Amino acid sequence: MDLNPYIEDLRRHLGVAAAAGGDEAREMAERLVAPLESAARLVLLDVLSAAAAEITTELAPGSVDVRLRGRDPELVVTTAPSEQSFDQASTAATPPPVEADDSGTSRLTVRLSEQLKSQIEAAAGRDGLSVNSWLVRTAAAAADPDRRRNTPTTTTSQRFSGWVK
Repeated sequence: MDLNPYIEDLRRHLGVAAAAGGDEAREMAERLVAPLESAARLVLLDVLSAAAAEITTELAPGSVDVRLRGRDPELVVTTAPSEQSFDQASTAATPPPVEADDSGTSRLTVRLSEQLKSQIEAAAGRDGLSVNSWLVRTAAAAADPDRRRNTPTTTTSQRFSGWVK
């Protein structure tokens, strides 16, 4: 994202405001423009970072990041897997039931976004399982390296890579 048009716009507005104050004010504005450019860039980067953070909270599990390329910020959007790929992954990679052991059970509290909670409930419903059973199977498959190796993986075609100018 090129910030130069915004910096030039600020410079022009400062010049118009200074012109109303006479020659002395206009000269002072011209001296302030160079140091203000750096400050304005920093403020714009702060605004972009705050906006990206706010968007990320609404976009979860996707995200928006601000990266610097030279002097210009670059917005990088990482999207969540599409519903279709989530459905395919959950049906293709349903782990087998976990065998009960005699060690007992323990309780765990997990905080999830509403969107993720809904997706988990839908996946458990498709598999005909309770949310707890589905989570136990999924966690067991993720924690056991042998099960992970044997579980088929799905890839999506919504992946982009390269440079944009």
